Amino acid sequence: MASSKPTLDELLANARVVALPLRTKFRGLLERELLLFEGQMGWAEWSPFVEYGDEEAALWLRAAIEFGYSEMPPLHRDSISVNAILPAVPLEQIEKVLKGFGEFSTVKIKVAEPGHTLQQDLARVLRVHELHPNAKIRLDANGGYSIDEAQSLAFALVDEGVPLDYLEQPVGTIAQMAELRLKLSRIGVKIAADESVRKVSDPLAVAQSGAADILVLKAAPLGGIRNSLAIAAEAGLPVVVSSALESSVGLSMGAHLAAALPNLEFDCGLATGHLLAGDVTREPLVSVGGKLPVRRVAVDAAKLDLFAADDHRMDWWLERLSRVYGLATGPS
Repeated sequence: MASSKPTLDELLANARVVALPLRTKFRGLLERELLLFEGQMGWAEWSPFVEYGDEEAALWLRAAIEFGYSEMPPLHRDSISVNAILPAVPLEQIEKVLKGFGEFSTVKIKVAEPGHTLQQDLARVLRVHELHPNAKIRLDANGGYSIDEAQSLAFALVDEGVPLDYLEQPVGTIAQMAELRLKLSRIGVKIAADESVRKVSDPLAVAQSGAADILVLKAAPLGGIRNSLAIAAEAGLPVVVSSALESSVGLSMGAHLAAALPNLEFDCGLATGHLLAGDVTREPLVSVGGKLPVRRVAVDAAKLDLFAADDHRMDWWLERLSRVYGLATGPS
C-alpha cells in the first residue's frame, strides 16, 4: 500500500480554508468552514466543527491525511444509495427542501432541535409522510430526547402508520439507548447509534452493550476509512455511513468508506451536498436518482478563491492545524 505522511510545513503551505454557504440553517450554521489540502492521492478535507477540542479534531486530521496520502482499500460498489435529509425547517418549507434532493426512498429528519417541541417534531414528520407516503423515515435527535420523549414520539408515529426506518441517537448515553431499545423492540422500531460510536473512548461499547441495532459511521470523526472498517467488522452490526456537512471532498471520503464495506443494506446519509449553496468543485458530489457516485473530486481554483475564508479565519484554522498535527500523526 502506497502511503506517506506529510510534514506540518507541507500541510500549512498547501492548505486552503473556505466558508461554504448553506441553503438553509443546519446545526445552527449558515455557512460551513473547512480546510482543504492536496495529497499524493488527491484532495482531502479537514473540517472538525469549530467547537470541537484538539483531541477530537486530531482524529479528523488523521482521516484527512489517510485519504490524501494513502491508497484506498478495495471497493465493492461504484455508487451508494442515499437518503434525503430534512433540517428542522418550518412546515411550509418542507416540500421545497425535499424537492432539491430529486428522487429518494428514505428521508432523515432532524428532530429535538433546541427550542423545538415534541409536537413540532411530530407535525414535521407527519408532513413528510403526507408528501412522500412511500418513503422510509429515520429521525436524528443527536441525543436530544429523554427516554420518555423518544418512546412517546415513536409510538405516536407507529400509530399513524409512518414507516420508521430507525431512530438515530435518540438519547444521550449508552445506558439510555439500551433501555429505550428494549422498549421500542415491542413495536419493531430500531435504534441507530451515532454519537455513542464517534464521541466515546471505546466506539465498540455501544454494540457490546446491546444498545443499538445499527451503527452510524462517519469516516472523519473515527480517524479514517480503515479504522471505520475495523470498527464495523468487529461490531458485527449493520452499518450506515453518514456525513458531517462536508464539501464534496469530504463526501468523497464517506462514499469511499461506504463502497469499501462488504455489506451495505441501508441507504447512507451522504447526500448533504444538496444542502450547500456553494462548493469547491464545478462537479459537486450530489445524488442523482437516489444514488451517489464513488469518485475523487477535482477542486477548482476559482471556487477556492470565491469561497475563501476571511484572513482572520484562515489564521485560526492554520494555528489549529499546527496544534493538532502532532496529535494526529503520533501513535494510533
